[in-house]
Amino acid sequence: MLSDYQRYRLYEILPGLTIWGTLVFSLVLSFTKPLWMIYFVILFDIYWVLKVTNFSFYLIVAWSRFAHARRTDWKDKLFHEVPDWQTKHHVVFLTLYNEEWAVVQSAIQSICDAAYDPAQFTIVVAGEERKKEHYQDILQQIHTTFGDCFYDIVGTCHPAGLQDEIPGKGSNLHYAEHQMQQYIDTKGWSYDDVIATMFDIDTVCHTLYFSYLTYLYCTHPNPTRSSYQPIAVYDNNMWDSPAMLRIMAFGTTFWTLTSLARQDALVTFSSHSMSFRAIVDAGFHDKRIVSEDSRIFYQCLLAYNGTYEVTPMYIPVSMDTVRDDSWWQSIKNLYKQQRRWAWGVEHVPFLLYEFGKKGTLIPLWKKCKWVFIEWEGKWSWCLVALLITFLGRLPLWVAPESVRQSALFFNAPYLLQTLMTIAMLGMVLSAVLSFPLLPPRPDSHPRHQYIIMLLQWLLLPISLIFLSAIPAIDAVTHLMFGKYLGFNVSQKKRKSLVSS
Repeated sequence: MLSDYQRYRLYEILPGLTIWGTLVFSLVLSFTKPLWMIYFVILFDIYWVLKVTNFSFYLIVAWSRFAHARRTDWKDKLFHEVPDWQTKHHVVFLTLYNEEWAVVQSAIQSICDAAYDPAQFTIVVAGEERKKEHYQDILQQIHTTFGDCFYDIVGTCHPAGLQDEIPGKGSNLHYAEHQMQQYIDTKGWSYDDVIATMFDIDTVCHTLYFSYLTYLYCTHPNPTRSSYQPIAVYDNNMWDSPAMLRIMAFGTTFWTLTSLARQDALVTFSSHSMSFRAIVDAGFHDKRIVSEDSRIFYQCLLAYNGTYEVTPMYIPVSMDTVRDDSWWQSIKNLYKQQRRWAWGVEHVPFLLYEFGKKGTLIPLWKKCKWVFIEWEGKWSWCLVALLITFLGRLPLWVAPESVRQSALFFNAPYLLQTLMTIAMLGMVLSAVLSFPLLPPRPDSHPRHQYIIMLLQWLLLPISLIFLSAIPAIDAVTHLMFGKYLGFNVSQKKRKSLVSS
């Protein structure tokens, strides 16, 4: 009989086992049964074409809704259609580590400039004791610059070295939320009327973000049983970032866009908002994990026995790419960021274990759905680029002469080429839609930079292998062997902040 620890470790091994099993199976089959492997590759490519078609369809749907949301005056709709909107209190959590003042200032300035009553905002600056002097300096500058803008500015300093936690954003939020629970209780506010927003410190919100959010919250049939997810756009330092960073940033943006349109499979990611009631009922952000932004959704899903969802917000929040002083350091930052995001594979064992304890409280189909979404997502992340580019061609290169005489072998290259040409439509669509998302071109950049912005998409296959698939495999392999990753802070620099 397995102990709870042994069962959980088995669950941690399974995702990596399926990924490495697929890789080894593909290599062995290419040499021993190349025709079988060709069949497998053709079936996989058909599957991937269907996924790309699905992606393109939902991207177009999301883009249409995105355009409509940007044209809508949400402040006017809120004021005229929601009579009790002023009963809501916005608590905005900003987790701070070592970010420079200019980055912090732009984030808070965007909240101050929002088309919303600034007296409804309480800003929470959640710093780290490990960088206490920096936290105190930034907090003082925030009070000096924005002291008259908001209802209140609260500072929390997460102590270093607390037991049973991983130092990082999740544990910082966990501590700050406990502190704010006492604050909210003192104010006598209802948790149902407190809308909590978790922003990365570099997040610059759209002017209408909080009007839109409040409108959705007040018109939702069960607002405390939903999170609210905007579109993540990494464009604050887009023009100064290397091409590889720009491609991966756009890829993340388009992934969030299509996810918003497929609401049945939508999970919180990066900056988002939710009821403080849900945060309390879920036990606050988990302080022992890396992927706290998506884990809080699953915590709520479990706390409410499967009756929790994410409401899409078709409006952007702007963040920074992981640009650094040098090109090579920027690439290393991107690799670490992708590996940290892929570390979301830790949700698979968590769900398998926690769903097992829930019994019949959550329907079996719903359990299978969420496990499949997480598991298949990480499996595809790790393997698609390798199967399409290298492993898919390997049996054609190593097949013996007897296999080369078959009709399937002759026709396979043409069939695979046709399927991949169809799949390329997703890349073309992404390249076209990336231009409207670009921020205004700085005067320091020549006009022909737009041509580079188009040609950069030719680097997509290289990026998908070395800066997406490999760091994802790195992450699942670490989990497979119990080598747990800590939280690495993504270094983000803008050119204006880099000393000459």
